[in-house]
Amino acid sequence: MSKTIIEVKDLTMAHGDHVLMRDLNFTINQGEIFVILGGSGCGKSTLMRHMIGLHTPDSGAVLINGHDLTQAQDQQRIDILKQFGVMYQSGALFGSMTLLENVCVPLEESTQLPRDAINAIAMQKLQWVDLGDFANHLPAEISGGMQKRAGIARAMALEPSLLFLDEPSAGLDPITSLELDHLITELARLLGITFVIVSHELSSIFNVADRVILLDKDSQSIIDQGDPRKLKTTSAHPWVRQFLGNET
Repeated sequence: MSKTIIEVKDLTMAHGDHVLMRDLNFTINQGEIFVILGGSGCGKSTLMRHMIGLHTPDSGAVLINGHDLTQAQDQQRIDILKQFGVMYQSGALFGSMTLLENVCVPLEESTQLPRDAINAIAMQKLQWVDLGDFANHLPAEISGGMQKRAGIARAMALEPSLLFLDEPSAGLDPITSLELDHLITELARLLGITFVIVSHELSSIFNVADRVILLDKDSQSIIDQGDPRKLKTTSAHPWVRQFLGNET
């Protein structure tokens, strides 16, 4: 039986008196590619920000490897945060730094390794995403798809078992998006990395997702969850079938 990496328990997200989602419950298993779906403005990225500790829930808990991030303080919180990496939608690279220097940043901040070791580890991560030949390029000198891959390399710098990706395929052409999908599935398969992805790109979702949840703005809840290829035709909810059936 697969190990549970993340457990979201009775999570309610609110801005002041406005509730986005209430009483969310789901688990994510080791090695799984898990995708958060839903219509515009339903709170997909907000849910991810709660799961990585950037937002505090109105109520409920987010457990990562059994430890509650929402309640953790000081060193315990730092220890939990080190268990995962994050790639934000834009890649969020430092424009004045080379790709190698960007990937070095987490290692410089979180380890006491010597410079040559940091550089070697950062180069390895760039090679994992096929960017070894571009280590000395600035972000502005490479394509958008390469920037996303560099963002993934930086998120992997500390070798976490869990990666969060916010809209990884946004703004990419179909071929580049397909290449990124292949990279994600290869990292999951070869390294056993668990992925949590926020996305609305249906073609990518069907390419990579083992399981999805669909957030519904009106009911403020998870309206369905499971294998998207099955939900597309078997979901009991017409909106889910319509949403997943809009692939072009």
